[in-house]
Amino acid sequence: MSSPVSPTSSLPAAGPWAQLRRLWRVLRVVVHLAWGFLLALLLGAFWSPYRPVVLAAKQRWCQGFLRIIGVQLTVQGQPCAAPALLVSNHVSWLDIPVIASCRHLYFLSKAEVGDWPLIGMLARAVGTLFIKRGSGESGRKAEEIAARLRQGHTVLVFPEGTTTDGSGPRRFFAQLFAAAPLAAVPVQPLAIRYLDDSGQPDRGLAFIGDDEFHTHLWQMLLRERIAVRLIFTPPLPLAVQDTRALGEQARRQVLAALS
Repeated sequence: MSSPVSPTSSLPAAGPWAQLRRLWRVLRVVVHLAWGFLLALLLGAFWSPYRPVVLAAKQRWCQGFLRIIGVQLTVQGQPCAAPALLVSNHVSWLDIPVIASCRHLYFLSKAEVGDWPLIGMLARAVGTLFIKRGSGESGRKAEEIAARLRQGHTVLVFPEGTTTDGSGPRRFFAQLFAAAPLAAVPVQPLAIRYLDDSGQPDRGLAFIGDDEFHTHLWQMLLRERIAVRLIFTPPLPLAVQDTRALGEQARRQVLAALS
């Protein structure tokens, strides 16, 4: 298992070398984002976002991004081999490349992400689904997710509807869970945790409140490494059809995995 990282020991000492390291990482991130932009244009010109070649390219791009920013990822449990509705707690925008580095899937993301420079374009190019928070469109999105699941794809949603500091999941909104019984696929709960040297949640990595993407990324680039633990818990029984019951059981499994 990878060694976890603390908010203090993961930061390089202040000085010229630390600044050079950060600037080098910034340059690599900019180049990698530019490559992702070009790759999305090239792939989009020849293939739809649902082709295996696009999914594989997305996974490799995410793996490369994590290497650049110093992520050390530990994975526990087994993801479903068949299509499934993955549901996870949500701590940061970094959750998305972390999870996408592990398997082929699509995300349901907040609509604002689609407006982020470069990131939004990349998200749209790889088939991300978007939802406007507070719009009351969860029912329609559940149908849209179910259609994607029926096509043989896995979709991940963050049913808390927001990010937290990682200490534990909030209540899971049940509406989107309807996609699983509609498509006759299982729900697999997933827990993500960013760790410090003592194995406790590293709240300095949470993307919450009024945090801005560019400032949050800048602070991440100061760190020497980032420890992340991803825990795939057992899929829920297909016999469970009630969305509220699915949401409650999924939250219990995520909470247990984070304990």
